[in-house]
This record gives sequence, structure tokens and C-alpha cells, in this order.
Amino acid sequence: MPKRTDIRKILVIGSGPIVIGQAAEFDYSGTQACLALREAGYTVVLVNSNPATIMTDTDVADRVYIEPLTLEFVARIIRKERPDALLPTLGGQTGLNLAMQLAKKGVLGECRCEILGTGFDAIERAEDRELFKELCTATGEPTLPSDVATTVAEAYEKARAIGYPVVLRPAFTLGGTGGGFAENDAELGPLAENALRLSPAGQVLVEKSIKGYKEIEYEVIRDRNDTALAICNMENVDPVGIHTGDSIVVCPSQTLTNKEYHMLRDAALRLIRALGIEGGCNVQFALDPGSFRYYVIEVNPRVSRSSALASKASGYPIARVSALIAVGFTLDEIALANTPASFEPALDYVVTKIARFPFDKFDKASRLLSTQMKATGEVMAVGRTFEESLLKAVRSLEAGANCLRLEKFDAASDAELWEILRNPTDERLFAIAELLRRGAPVRRICRTTKIDRFFVEKLAGVVSFER
Repeated sequence: MPKRTDIRKILVIGSGPIVIGQAAEFDYSGTQACLALREAGYTVVLVNSNPATIMTDTDVADRVYIEPLTLEFVARIIRKERPDALLPTLGGQTGLNLAMQLAKKGVLGECRCEILGTGFDAIERAEDRELFKELCTATGEPTLPSDVATTVAEAYEKARAIGYPVVLRPAFTLGGTGGGFAENDAELGPLAENALRLSPAGQVLVEKSIKGYKEIEYEVIRDRNDTALAICNMENVDPVGIHTGDSIVVCPSQTLTNKEYHMLRDAALRLIRALGIEGGCNVQFALDPGSFRYYVIEVNPRVSRSSALASKASGYPIARVSALIAVGFTLDEIALANTPASFEPALDYVVTKIARFPFDKFDKASRLLSTQMKATGEVMAVGRTFEESLLKAVRSLEAGANCLRLEKFDAASDAELWEILRNPTDERLFAIAELLRRGAPVRRICRTTKIDRFFVEKLAGVVSFER
């Protein structure tokens, strides 16, 4: 199917300024998409409030607006520029929420501006916690016991019915903003109040906690012909309980069996097809390390934070391909460097991502990590083995460590180090390495952190090699 000729001008919404918990990955994707659309012959109008990004460079789009990403300002731009279509799925949650506001307020209808790529119905079903749960049930995908609350009183009621501990997941927020774990009523109250305040939809999912399960992600893509493929899968070294943006992530997965890999891959493809997503999509699973039982955590019906990592790790330009799918191309028509975009990449190397935190600047902030993202960036390293890529990533952090050692831990007591393992911070990797130097048993570290034995054994091997 060739590109659409009934549209000429496309408005792209950026992701706005970099804030804690929302790094610059979306600028990478948005820039890639704008350039692809211009190469395809379309006039691109970009609106983004962040002047400190290459995305707002005048060479990236035909018209660049550095204006606040609010309903009022974007509506004025649409009325002035009169774009034929809007592409909102490249600006993260900011772009997605803004596009939905424009549609509901009638601005898109008034200006005859259509949505490109994934439609509002699919976005609503993926982002609305109640609708998404209904979809998973209809497709036979396992979800955790959960219920949606719109008031604090309802949250108490749902949590007691499900049974503590629970995790709160606000609808339509980015980076886990407003979410967290609650062990009892006392912890739930303030958490629920904050979650409901931050959710644009005023709803929060109260879900049974499975902290300690493996967290696995699949980056998948689909076109309008229903051709769908898995670009790559990623495994969080940290278990469920720490936001994936803060976790150490390895691509491809290192500890899954062949059965587990294909079981989750098939589930991810079923979900993207059931949602009718056109373009890139990120699916997150929780896998029981002691069985083949898994649960769907969430689906991002857009180019996500993980898409930038998956794109760089696999060499597959996800944002570029997603943009071309949005204007009518199918995967078999899009040419990549050596193959059509309908071929799944094959990785014969290991990629490790480690998050970069701003605690050197905000030294009074809590370093504890949970479901709400705190990182402002990340580094990615490539190696033939996990150990090689991990050590390259540690050096690239420029955080005062050239290996798995922080000098300040030399004088720390064993009790202090074990406390970091029980209540994870951004320095847990170095605390594990220090305990291994002191002869701590691998089994106890695995039991305390819920990190797979494979990764702890690899760290023990690096420590052993140091000697």
C-alpha cells in the first residue's frame, strides 16, 4: 500500500521539557520520525516547549513552534497551520494526552485534522485501566486481581478486597508518576490521594502486588495489513517493584528458556493485534521465576521510553518505521539498511542499559527506588558478554566508578550494605559487588534482592577476576 496522497501537512507533538522521571528518549524518537516524514514528501509542523533539544532545530521540521504544550496553545497552532493530520504517538504520554484533549474538545473535528497511526479507541483501551483489563480478559491474557478506584474511599475498599500488599497505577501518567506500593491502610491513603490527583482521568488501578517477579518487555510493531513482529525483548535485572526506567536492563533476555521467550512473544503479538495498534508498541510482563505463570503489567500504545533503547540495541529504527506506517506504508514496503522492515532483527551480542540519576545534584532527595521513575537519563553499552557490556556501562555513567566498586562502600558495615539490598537504591549494584568481595553467599543475595542467580553469579565472576 503506497503512502497517502490525500494529506500534505502533518503536525507532530513533542514531549516537552526534560523533568525528573522523564528523560530525553522521546526527543530521539520524535526527531527520527520528523525526518522520515519530510523525506517522504510531507510538510512537518512541530510543536515542542523544549528549546534545549535537537528536535526543535529548524532542520528537523518545516515549521517549529516552541510553545507550551497546553490545549490552548496547540489549538491556536492547529487553527493557524491547518494541518491535515496529527501524529501524537511520538511525544510520549504528553503528546498522547494532549491529542485526546484536542479530540474531546472538538478542535480536531473543527479543523478537519485527523489522527494518524493508532486510533483513539486503541489508545483508550490501552491507557484506561478498566478497559485494558477487560481486553486482556477477552483475549485470554492473565492479569492480576485488580480494580479501578476513583476516590480514596474506593481505593481502601478495593485494596481490602484484593488483600495487601497492593500496587497503585494511575491512569494516563508517564514514568509511573503517582504510583507505588502499599502494605496497609496507613500507607495506602496518602498514596491513593496523590495518584488520583495526578491522573488526568481521575482513576487509579489498585492491583495485587507481585514484587519480586521477573520483569520482561517486548518491543513489537504492527501495520494496517496486520503484519506484526517482535523487534526485541528486554529483561530487567531488577525484579518487579522498581520502575523499568530505573532498572538495569539487558537486551536480549539472558535467563528465559526458549519456551518462556516464545510464550511471552506470542502474548505480546496477540495484544498488539487485539488493540489494533499501528506502529510501535511496548508490552510489559511479570513472569513468575518458579513457574511458567505470567501476568500482563501494561501496554504502551505509542513509541515509549523503551523504544529508544530497543531501537539503538537492535539497529531497527522504530520511530522512523512507525511514522511511515502512520502515513500508509506497510512493513514490507519500508526499506531498512539491508532488509525490509518486515524482518525481525537478530542480536548476537548483549546490550546493557543503566539509568543515570540526578542525586549528585539533588543530594537531599530520597535514593530509594520504587514504581515511580527517578532517573533523568541512561547509558547503553554493547558487548559480546553480559560482563563486558555491564562494565562498559558502569564506566560510561561517569558517576565516580570505573568498575564495580564505590570507594565510600569500603568503610561501610555489612549491615549497611544488606540494608541497601533490602531497600534498593541507585547504588545497589555496587553494594552487591562489595558484599561478594567480603564473601557473602550468592544464594543469600538472590533471596534478599530477588535478582536472578544468573546475574549475581556473573557479578561474582567479575569480583573474582578482580583478585
